[in-house]
Amino acid sequence: MRYFLIAGEASGDLLGASLMDGLKQLDPEARITGIGGPAMVSHGLQSLFPMDELSLMGIWEVLPKYRHLKRRIAETAEAVIAARPDVLIGIDSPDFCLRVARLVRARRPDLRTVHYVAPSVWAWRPGRAAKMAEVIDHVLAILPFEPPLMRAAGMTCDFVGHPVATAAVAGPDEAAGFRDRHGIAPDAPVVLCLPGSRRSEVSRLGPRFDEALMRLRDRVPEIRVVLPTVPGVAGIVREMTRRWPTAPIVIEEAEGKRAAFAAADLALAASGTVSLDLAANRVPMVIGYDMAPLSRLVIGWLLRTDTVTLVNLVSDTRAVPEYLGRNCQPGPMAQALQDALENPAARSAQLAAMDLTMERLGKGGEAPGLRAARSVLSAIREQRSR
Repeated sequence: MRYFLIAGEASGDLLGASLMDGLKQLDPEARITGIGGPAMVSHGLQSLFPMDELSLMGIWEVLPKYRHLKRRIAETAEAVIAARPDVLIGIDSPDFCLRVARLVRARRPDLRTVHYVAPSVWAWRPGRAAKMAEVIDHVLAILPFEPPLMRAAGMTCDFVGHPVATAAVAGPDEAAGFRDRHGIAPDAPVVLCLPGSRRSEVSRLGPRFDEALMRLRDRVPEIRVVLPTVPGVAGIVREMTRRWPTAPIVIEEAEGKRAAFAAADLALAASGTVSLDLAANRVPMVIGYDMAPLSRLVIGWLLRTDTVTLVNLVSDTRAVPEYLGRNCQPGPMAQALQDALENPAARSAQLAAMDLTMERLGKGGEAPGLRAARSVLSAIREQRSR
């Protein structure tokens, strides 16, 4: 069969690569075209154009390139029509993928459309699911509580597992090697500082996180702070941390970050999927997040849940403390960090919630890419049988 895949950012590229593996296992004659990044290209995709043209976040990044993106949406839709695939699969990046799907649906209403990663309607803007159902037939969900929400909006949906649950983590030898390389004593607590992967997040959260960690250091002087980062913000991170009273160890390379997570005893992290990476490594955490005042006000009106931390949501607990908006302050975060480090009951509750989260996300089961591929093929067969 013929498949057209569209990924618009790094996380989608990784999902797309694992999906390609699964499709080729189940359909050895699979012909896959579309848009993707390095991971999908390494699996044989010839990308229609470079994926990084789509990797934009926020109004101020998108506006200057709006006309160009609009052309790319039209160009992609034309490519889908020309390729005559059996299914169109958008992978995350809903602003781009769903616009392409809408143009394609107007001309090929019979084409099966799939979207990989459900919109977070459980958190805010529930109307997005109904709007998505206008152009999407089937959803591949990566969180176990999402399928009923997608089905209620009129789409079929399968939970296919979250990649973090089956991803390899570093072992004790790598953790010990990390401590040796950075001169960290075996009994010194390692605390990860994770203020986000975007410049705006790092600029806003970095100083507050630093102050919280300084307060923790006053109480637990032997801690060592490690700040894993990504290339897009590594420069601003290094510049900012040079002004911190005690500079952290900044880690940029992927292998170093894997080892740092394995060596860590505790983390102060921005809200987001990083909480699942920490859970996979069984690292107790405190979550903090804030945004610009207007955005904070709007999101506060729209938010539909009392927690945004995925470990809390998936485990159906509130074991991970979080400090959001005006509550994202150094003093309370420092106290929560000390509790997570020194209070056995608090640590045990977090570890139990993390283990349950990984179990519910598919740990020990079939690879998510293979589950996703099986779901795609089932969706195609179901349509053809009607």
